Parts: sequence; C-alpha cells; structure tokens
Amino acid sequence: MHSPDKLRQELRDMLGLHPWPPRRPLHATVTGRIEKEDFVVEKLHFQSLPGLYVTANLYLPRKLDEPVPGVLYLCGHSRQVREGVSFGNKTGYQHHGIWFARHGYACLMIDTLQLGEIQGVHHGTHHLGRWWWNTRGYTPAGVETWNGIRALDYLQSRPEVDPERLGVTGRSGGGAYTWFVAALDERVKVAAPVAGLTDLRNHIVDGAIEGHCDCMFFLNTRRWDFPILAALILPRPLLIANSDQDPIFPLDGVLRVFWQAWRLPSNPERLGLAITSGPHKDTPELQRAVFEWFNRWLQANSAPVEDLPEPLFDPAELRVFDQLPADERNTTIDQTFVPRATMPEGPLSPAAEQRRLRDWFNALRSELARGWPAKSLVAGQARSGELLGWAKDRGVLLGWVPVHETFQVPLLQLDSVKRLHTRLPDRGLVLRPGPIRVVVCDQPAWEQLGRWLREHLEPTPNGLSRLDALFLPPTGAEAEPETGWLETQLAAETTIAFLAPRGVGPTAWSGDERTRVHIRRRFMLLGQTVDSMRVWDITQALEWLKAGRFWDCVLAARGPMAMDTLLAALLVPNTPNLELDDLPASWEEAPDYIGLARRIPFEALELMLRWRQEATRPR
Repeated sequence: MHSPDKLRQELRDMLGLHPWPPRRPLHATVTGRIEKEDFVVEKLHFQSLPGLYVTANLYLPRKLDEPVPGVLYLCGHSRQVREGVSFGNKTGYQHHGIWFARHGYACLMIDTLQLGEIQGVHHGTHHLGRWWWNTRGYTPAGVETWNGIRALDYLQSRPEVDPERLGVTGRSGGGAYTWFVAALDERVKVAAPVAGLTDLRNHIVDGAIEGHCDCMFFLNTRRWDFPILAALILPRPLLIANSDQDPIFPLDGVLRVFWQAWRLPSNPERLGLAITSGPHKDTPELQRAVFEWFNRWLQANSAPVEDLPEPLFDPAELRVFDQLPADERNTTIDQTFVPRATMPEGPLSPAAEQRRLRDWFNALRSELARGWPAKSLVAGQARSGELLGWAKDRGVLLGWVPVHETFQVPLLQLDSVKRLHTRLPDRGLVLRPGPIRVVVCDQPAWEQLGRWLREHLEPTPNGLSRLDALFLPPTGAEAEPETGWLETQLAAETTIAFLAPRGVGPTAWSGDERTRVHIRRRFMLLGQTVDSMRVWDITQALEWLKAGRFWDCVLAARGPMAMDTLLAALLVPNTPNLELDDLPASWEEAPDYIGLARRIPFEALELMLRWRQEATRPR
C-alpha cells in the first residue's frame, strides 16, 4: 500500500480536490441568534469559495468558562421545504446540535449542496444525464468534502472552540462526507460516520449503488475499495455505526469494511463498531453510540448517555437567509469546481509544441488505461472466422475478439469469394491480407445490420442460429429511422468488418433505461466508464485485425461511438484513416471518460490526431 500522504493525494484527485482549491477568506456572517436557557444557536453562513455559500447553525453552551471541543455535524438527506422555501437539511438534524451544546461542545451543523437553503444538484448521473461530470472529474462529494474542511477552518476561528479537540460525525450522506473529511484532514481527532459506507461488493454486485446519488462517491480511478479510507483515519479514534436492516448500507458489507479496518496496525480500542436494530433511520441507539464515543475521546468521560435529544425548533426559525444571495454559485458549481483544461495562449516553439502534444497523449493514455486489463489478450492468437453464409456474393465470417479473460466482442467480416482462403476444417476460414474498412457499430446500426443480413444471407447449416445469437431481439430502445449510413458502409468494395463493442449487440444490457443508467454508474466505481472500455475494445479489434495482416485500414463510426473510435485511433501504434460522422462537438456532448476534460482541451484532439498520423505514417 502507498504511504498515507500518497493515498491522500489520490483521494483528493478522485474528489476533484487536487490541487487544493484556493483557501480564500470565509466572509463568515452571523445573521441571527436564538437563546435558550442552556444553549444558544447562531445562524450563519460562510463562503468555502467565492460565491459557494455554506449555510449553517452553530450550537454553543450558554455558559463557557474555557474553550470546548468542536464537533462538525455533516447532514444527510433530509428535505426541509415549505411553500417552495428550503430551510436546509441542517434543520432536520437539529437535535444532534442541541445535545452536543447541552453537554459541553460547540457543534457546527452545515447544509449540503443539494438540500441546503440554496439548492444545488447531487443527482447528475443518477437521473439528470450529466455524464460529463465524470469527464470533468467532478463529483458533488468533492464539494461536500471541501465545505466540510472549510467548516473546520471556521470552527478553529471561533474563540469558544478548542482547536486541538475537533471531531466530525454525520449520517447517511453526512456519514460518507465524515469518512472523506476525516481521511483528508488530520485536524479531525475523532470520527463517527453513521450509515455512510459499505464496500464495492455491495454496490456493484448487490446493487446498493442504485439507492445513492452521486454525492456518495469519489470517481474511483485508483480502483480503491472503501476500507482504504479507514487506513487514512486510524489510529485516530473511529466509530463505524450502522443499523442491521439498512437496505442501502447492507450489514454484510459494513462488517467487511470493519474487519478489514480491524486488521490494520492500530490500537484496537480506537476502532469501534456500533450495530443497532432498525432500518436506514436516525435511531436513538445510533445517536447514543455516537455521543458516548465523543464523550470518551474528547472529554475523557466514559459514563453511559441517558438523555437523548428532541427537536425544539420549527425549521423556519433556523433559516439563515431571508433572501438568497444574487452572487451564489451553488446552483452552477458543477461547471467550475473542477477547472477544465484550456488551450495555451500564444504561439509555441516547435519543441514546446511537441512536448505539449506528448503530454496530452500521455494523459490520454494514462487516464483511459486506469481501468483497462493489464495486458492485451490478442497477441499470439490465431485469427480465424466461422463462415455463416453468403450475402450478395460476399462471404460472411464471424470472429471473436478477446477483450477480457472471460469476455469477447463479435467482429463480422464481409468479403468476396476471391479473397477467402480455406484452412484446415478445425481452423475455420481466414481472409487474405488487403485493405479493410472497420465499422464500429452503435446499437441502432447493429440492429440495421442484422435486418440486412436476415434479408440477404444464404446461410450455412449453422449460419441462422449464429445470426440469431448475434442479433438478439431489440433492447427496448426505439429503433432509429434508416439514415443510409449503414448502406454507405456496405457499399465499400474492400473487406468490411463490423465491430459490436461491449453494450452493443449480443452484449447489450437491459432495455430498461434506469437499469442501463445504473450499469453505467457501476463502471465508475470500478475506475472505468462504459465508453472508456469501448475504446479498449476498439483498440483490441484493430490489434486483432493487424495481427491478421490487415492494416490498410479505414475506421468508420458515427455519433457518440465516433468519439470512442477517435480516441482508440489515437492510441494504436499505426493511426488509421478515419471517417467519423456526427462527431460530438465538446466534452459535454461526448460520452464520458473519467477526468479527460481536466487534462486535455477538447480542441486539442484534432491536433493530436494530425500529430499521431504523421508520427505513425509508414516511411
């Protein structure tokens, strides 16, 4: 395992926080104060970045003889809205702040981005189609983490707070941010995340990810499993708390996280586990476990907690803003929080231009390859095809390109009688070397190809059954009208190869849109995207064909698949000629590839293509 400093840098990068955003003045402002017999509440806001407002309530003991421990409470998803006015989810968790203030703590409760008084967005890929968040390297978890770190800055600025005794807790979404903040900020001396984390097995295999919005996850380019976060908190005291019937943080995964943390070299009494009976709710038993943990480690008090709090205030009483600020960036922060790469201004020397192109190429290769298999499975394999029949005087051959140890994608080749060469019966048929057009199909094109083959194929004995397996019933998406694009590809007089990358044709996923969305989100938790893996599939198909002695190649695709094809062409040793229709015009319109927009300006792709074609052109 890497050093803690290296791991923290990786986590920051996956949260969009590397390099750190600038630490500008907070411009903290108290807008109101509520006084009770034994505690007070200050209503306040600060700016974690200019225009990125954090609304908060600070609960303080009424009588203070000396600085007290500070607790940052990070709120979960609690919608507190009345007649179109949001009071912030801090008001839904007020009873925690009340308890801490009554027991000798200063407790700062902050609103989240989506459910605060200024309502931003957490659900970009979940149901809003903002897949470009991945390409930008943006996740709202990064905003929540940064807001939490700046909240610690504010707590330390208060004279009522002992800056050396800071703790952080929260539940659900707030539990996740507790993990992130405590992992990155060593000012946190005690952490108690509640129902905020499980492992990849629960998310990927069991489907827990489907119950979560994007604010729960970093973009997992380093392919971590979540127990690594425990390694960045321990040996500071860490309590993992959960209920036993929580459907979105299943108990088996929570226990796997705990036991992996238990194996870390640490004082075992500094790692706690609290499992109580109940669903995904803020239960009294979970509250008691957290309060006792903080008393133990911040006040050296091991007595059991007997009293538990109740909410006292109408949410409107705790509202910070009477009128929302005109300069707020909360609602658009996804567009600016992670800076995009831009083209340098002014001309460069030839040597500087070459360095810039190499840097972009290396960034493209390293970012896309993070989730790829360690090595290609194509090298050294014999290339052969099974003859399915004849269509308009062309042989139709089926080959399979290995893209994973247990996974292949189909490549259908069409060629004339003159170019077919027969080998021994158990080796199938192969094509003689010569020019080739490789057509990378999207689902509508693949389905159109299936209809064309069913109309024109004169099958071999096994041809129809193979065809039925390749061209399954439609996935549920509406069939696109015939555009003539496929006919243009079929009219080529050279060998034609039709590639169906993963998620197309026989590997297509469910026709249900919500299911497909959550499959795409699962890829991100594995450090991939569907389309970054399609880029891999295309490179492997080109390598497969190259090994089969085809390399006078034209590569054709359209729409989003044209983007995958362009990136693949940049990465193969000999950049083919390209015919790309309806190529996306920006990273926002393109398929998603984690982090590319942070590293490479979209306008640079054309420069990179010319550079690669020149560099790989035969001499």
